[in-house]
Amino acid sequence: MGPDSALLLAVAGVASGLAGSIAGLASLFSYPALLAAGLPPVAANVTNTVALFANTAGTAAGSREELRGQRSRLVRLAILAAAGGSVGAALLLETPASAFSRVVPWLIALGSVLILVREPLRRLAENHSQFADGGTRTKIPLAGAVLLVGLYGGYFGAAAGVLMLAVLSLSVNEPLPVTNAVKNIATGAANVTAAVAYAFLAPVHWTAAAALGLGCLLGSRIGPIVVRRLPERPLRIAIALAGLGLAVSLWQQGG
Repeated sequence: MGPDSALLLAVAGVASGLAGSIAGLASLFSYPALLAAGLPPVAANVTNTVALFANTAGTAAGSREELRGQRSRLVRLAILAAAGGSVGAALLLETPASAFSRVVPWLIALGSVLILVREPLRRLAENHSQFADGGTRTKIPLAGAVLLVGLYGGYFGAAAGVLMLAVLSLSVNEPLPVTNAVKNIATGAANVTAAVAYAFLAPVHWTAAAALGLGCLLGSRIGPIVVRRLPERPLRIAIALAGLGLAVSLWQQGG
């Protein structure tokens, strides 16, 4: 891998960290950058999963205030998400590369649509809170939902953060920054579990993972600072439209 590809991945990593902070969709930048660097789809996906561990570390470091007092809850959610992530990783390792190539555009499109409808999902969560007592929202099958989101995160991961945020928002009434910080740890647990499996059993491109991971660490660390100063909605819409464009491009290539 040449210096130009490494620089591309580092820049994409910064963008991924920022995108994760804004919309929970870091993979919309990191995954296509790995493809552009010449990695085949499955190798790009497993390398992306390994590199995004840095994203989890950066967002956790930037959310220490929101995570204070959440230890027992974080442990429960992390165990569930990690279990789901391990199943997702196993599915990927057993899936033929051709099948993965066919399903990826649909996953990216799903993630992009979820970004566009995030606010309606939040309003739905607020409507549920009207039926709750003492600030606790209507109960949903949280464990099963977290397991499924973890499975999806272990298999591919794009928009796993958005899905997890929606699930957690429907399960408890609390400030959004707290829910977002908890979401980062839960999705990170699924990602780390899958990354460990891929490190031993899958074709991880370690040079690419290192370059991308360094960028992710920086982007995810400064992301909360940048988000406070920039209008969220135009950025979120731009990311979603870019994701839909990528999905269309991959569909055309596959056709």
